[in-house]
Amino acid sequence: MSRSDNMQRTTSGIDAALAAFRAGEPVLVHDAADREGETDLIYPAAAVTPAAVARMRNDAGGLVCTALSYEVAEAFDLPFIQDVVDHPAAADHDLAYDERSSFSLTVNHRETFTGITDEDRARTITELGRAAAAPDATDFAAEFRTPGHVHVLKAAPDLLGDRLGHTELGISLAAATDQAPAVVVCEMLDDETGEALPPAAAQAYGERTGIPYVEGSEIVDRLG
Repeated sequence: MSRSDNMQRTTSGIDAALAAFRAGEPVLVHDAADREGETDLIYPAAAVTPAAVARMRNDAGGLVCTALSYEVAEAFDLPFIQDVVDHPAAADHDLAYDERSSFSLTVNHRETFTGITDEDRARTITELGRAAAAPDATDFAAEFRTPGHVHVLKAAPDLLGDRLGHTELGISLAAATDQAPAVVVCEMLDDETGEALPPAAAQAYGERTGIPYVEGSEIVDRLG
C-alpha cells in the first residue's frame, strides 16, 4: 500500500479529501440529495493517467468531463454551449436540479488520434490541466480541436457562491490544494439499476479502494 493510500484510509470527509487532492489522488464527492443526488469520481486533471480514465469508465461509468475555472475558460474563449448553439433544442433549459448547464465545447488534443482511447483521453485531459496552469502561455486553438471526446465544463464565476454543482465543488478543491484550476469529474452509476450510485454504495466503494468520500455540504462549509 502506498503512502497516499495509508493517508486516505486514516480519515474521512473533507480533511481526507483535501489531503488526497493535494497529493494528486482522486476523491468521491456527493453533491446533495436535493440536487442531482450523484456522487462523482473527481481527479486533478494534471494527474490523470490512462489507468485513471479506465477506472472512470469501468468503476464510475458516467460521462468523463474536464471542468475548468471560469477565468481559465474565459482566457480560452470557451463559451457555455447553450449560449452559442442556434437550435430550438437549446432555447429552453428546464433543468430540474439547476438553472443552467456547465457544458462548453468537446475537445481532443491535436496530438491524439481518434481521441477516445484511454491514452488519448488522458493526453487531452492532462494537457487541459497543463494549459489551465498557464492560460496566458497557451494557444488553445493550436493545441486542441473541436469536436472531440472530452467534454469541457465551465465553472460559475463565483464558484460555490453562484452554483453548487460538481464542476464548482471540484474546482474549489483544486483551489484549496494548490492544484491547477482543472479537474476531471465522472458520475458513479449503479450497474443494477442504471441510476446514480446511492451514497452508501459510493462510500463503500471508497472504503474498498481507499478513495475519500465527502459530501458537497462539507466542501461548501469549509471552502464556500
